[in-house]
Amino acid sequence: MTTTPVDHETVAVLGADEANLATLRAMPGHERQTFVPLLRPEQMQEGEVSVAELLERAGGELDALPHPVDAIVGFWDFPISTLVPLLAQRHGLHASSLESVVKCEHKYWSRLEQREVVPDLPGFDLVDLDEEQPRLPDGLRYPVWLKPVKSYSSELAFHVADDEQFRAAVEEIRAGVGRLGRPFEEVMARVDLPPEVAEIGGQACLAEEALTGARAATEGYVHDGRVVVQGVLDSITYPQRSSFLRHQYPSQLPDPVQRRLVEVTERVIERVGLDWTTFSVEFFCDPEAATVSVLEINPRHSQSHALLFADVDGIANHHAMVELALGRDPDMPRGKGEYGIAAKWYHRRFSDGLLVRGPSPEDIARLQKEVPGVQIRPVPEQGQRLSELPAQDSYSYELTDIVVGARDEAELVEKYERVVAGLRYEFADTAAEESS
Repeated sequence: MTTTPVDHETVAVLGADEANLATLRAMPGHERQTFVPLLRPEQMQEGEVSVAELLERAGGELDALPHPVDAIVGFWDFPISTLVPLLAQRHGLHASSLESVVKCEHKYWSRLEQREVVPDLPGFDLVDLDEEQPRLPDGLRYPVWLKPVKSYSSELAFHVADDEQFRAAVEEIRAGVGRLGRPFEEVMARVDLPPEVAEIGGQACLAEEALTGARAATEGYVHDGRVVVQGVLDSITYPQRSSFLRHQYPSQLPDPVQRRLVEVTERVIERVGLDWTTFSVEFFCDPEAATVSVLEINPRHSQSHALLFADVDGIANHHAMVELALGRDPDMPRGKGEYGIAAKWYHRRFSDGLLVRGPSPEDIARLQKEVPGVQIRPVPEQGQRLSELPAQDSYSYELTDIVVGARDEAELVEKYERVVAGLRYEFADTAAEESS
């Protein structure tokens, strides 16, 4: 049952950054809420973290507030995604269970759960990192993806086509798997795990046969056990590469494919037991055959899509996260925004470099005035080496995030190309402009 809003509510936001705080505060209908940052992003996203220490710090910050908070939310991956249910349970607030979140975030456990309710999954198995010479598991064929059972933003995820690439990827995963794997095991210790998951822990490696086809995603929420898919998005990669070029909403896929995406989403979300939370599910699909395959389940919505929902539907997807945490039905609007379609574009560079010069604030302001409906955010800072940027995939580096609202897909592309043409990046290793 939907509860009646009170006059004022305080919402603690784990790992809040300025951009997302601004989006939260700008949402229509949320003027009565105060959004309080809880822990700094760099405390949870850089280096190896201690979940126990973060819980203690977060608890101290909450206790220091003049009034108890009415909700605790977060829109980033581990450890924030697991801190939310732990803190919510401690303070008697709404959130999904820790077990349901870990089922999604442990990639091997997630695949075991998915296998129970959907037929179209890639072949997958574990790679024994303790073997002197690990090998491709029996029954799998190249190409495959190798990835830790716990990672995010495609960190330490490698597409391998032969034994040589397999060995090289294993070495990199061996060297880096503990950064997230060790603290993730702190969380796993709080959950009643099935034997096959408890045995491998959080520092294992998963091999999955590579999926092909169009990329897509669904976003939605679970309100008191009711699964609602609020949107289907297209996830478009750079030609001949695995790195994302843009996410666009709403999807332009045929209706039968979108219906199938919604159906499979409902099955897997019910299976893992998420409740009182947002979610996103990533897919590969064949638009002609209307077949879909789950890539992964995220027990949170994508903050990268917030402005897309605002442009098209009239409010950011953060709205659902906040309302659920307050114990209410989000009742997300549809098609109430200014634009017919919106996208977040990832302007990338595919080699390392030291940034000597990027677009100035004046350059950004000029472009946003010249091209209506765009928001531009440079990612690296002057003097920063791209390989030092956090949360990048294994093959590229983000230069600029560009959100574009438009009438249709053609205008969407045209606006993006105008913006990129006006951006200038110079790197010490090339001493040349980079705009691709």
